[in-house]
Amino acid sequence: VRLQESEGGLVQPGGSLRLSCAASGFTFSREPMSWYRQAPEKERALVASINGYGSNTNYADSVKGRFTISRDNAKNTVYLQMDSLKPEDTAVYYCYALRFGLWGQGTQVTVSS
Repeated sequence: VRLQESEGGLVQPGGSLRLSCAASGFTFSREPMSWYRQAPEKERALVASINGYGSNTNYADSVKGRFTISRDNAKNTVYLQMDSLKPEDTAVYYCYALRFGLWGQGTQVTVSS
């Protein structure tokens, strides 16, 4: 089982970035998936989660209205669309499969002018 995240990057404040996480080795469509992030000197925190069907999503208060989690079960991929990015969104972002306790390798997102 494996989760492979796309590259993050450097984005200016107010900009957008989409992360993707490709899953392999398990029946992806049955599994709820999440995105977490960890900023320097802070604990890893939940950003967003989505159920297996993609019909139910949840977001941290800090990203509501700016971030959108989605999935394409035909591609075994979960996405995190990040809009109106702020410097405080700077962190390493991880995708996570709860049932397996499986983390992606993490990808750095830096929001700075």
